[in-house]
Amino acid sequence: MLLAALLGASLTARLGAWQLSRAAEKEQAQAALDSRGSAPPLAQAELAAEVQQAATQHFRRVALRGRWVDGRTVFLDNRPMAGRPGFYVVTPLLIGEGGDAVLVQRGWVPRDANDRTRVPAVPATEGVVEVEGRIAPPPSRLYELGAEGQGPIRQNLDLDGFAQETGLRLRPLSLLQADSAGTAGDGLLRQWPAPAVDVHKHYGYAFQWFALAALITGLYVWFQLVRPRLRRQA
Repeated sequence: MLLAALLGASLTARLGAWQLSRAAEKEQAQAALDSRGSAPPLAQAELAAEVQQAATQHFRRVALRGRWVDGRTVFLDNRPMAGRPGFYVVTPLLIGEGGDAVLVQRGWVPRDANDRTRVPAVPATEGVVEVEGRIAPPPSRLYELGAEGQGPIRQNLDLDGFAQETGLRLRPLSLLQADSAGTAGDGLLRQWPAPAVDVHKHYGYAFQWFALAALITGLYVWFQLVRPRLRRQA
């Protein structure tokens, strides 16, 4: 019983300490995100072309100049915003004459309640535009049955596959477009969730593990030490 109690209490205590270390790691990650968000805007020439470099630029502000590839706009389905079902509107922005482009998450539009295959018209802008926003990972993937679609409405968008499909050299990141003077009246909603890491759940798990360690210790003391002594005294 003593050995079992020691093993149980030590294991749960170690798990609690591990959860605290995970919380510390996430707090450092949150601090890094906050630092990037308050840093000066990134120059377009500094935009990452490699995956590892792109990860260090996530959530930095940037203003890009280029041309919309409107014919390649994709509507990502099942992307709610403000509690409403709808689409994320994603369009490549050509930023170089050689085919270099950035995938821009332009905003959100509601889904047609009567015809879910109907997509709204997105205003097309001719010529060079300036797009402001924050660098982000490529659009998040949702669970999908079957092969990835090829039409304007899709569940997910694979960056490499879309690059082959369009013939564009897509940078390994995306841009969450922000509201600006150039977006007035385009009908897109841009209430993007703030970048954050879930730290509090690790503190909750740590508390549970430490409480279990204390419970194991308390039960052993009561049933193996205190209770037998009370019986002898009785």
